[in-house]
Amino acid sequence: QVQLVESGGGLVQAGDSLRLSCAASGRTFTSYAMGWFRQAQGKEREFVAAISSSGASTYYADSVKGRFTVSRDNAKNTLYLQMNSLKPEDTAVYYCAAKSASTALAVVLWKRNGLDYWGKGTLVTVSS
Repeated sequence: QVQLVESGGGLVQAGDSLRLSCAASGRTFTSYAMGWFRQAQGKEREFVAAISSSGASTYYADSVKGRFTVSRDNAKNTLYLQMNSLKPEDTAVYYCAAKSASTALAVVLWKRNGLDYWGKGTLVTVSS
């Protein structure tokens, strides 16, 4: 079992920055590719960013590319999402997830292959 706990959400203004964290416990963190997802009210959950188990490769949704940065600290068993230049349309509950795989692509293909663990989410609200 892997437990994932997100933190760092809150209310910010458009243009502000925020950093989300996802603390992992349980099985070996380095065995998992990780990802961030978000779900706005009334919408489907969508992919935001993914990172390989080593941290060497990343993928981003087009809507956040150039503004968000995913990273991980394997020594601290923690995943991060640095969000800059936030927009009102970034408002959502943000979830971290883990996939037992080394490649970030395994997370990107989550709808086909599934994910192994999810956190409970943290709310980000961006006011205009």
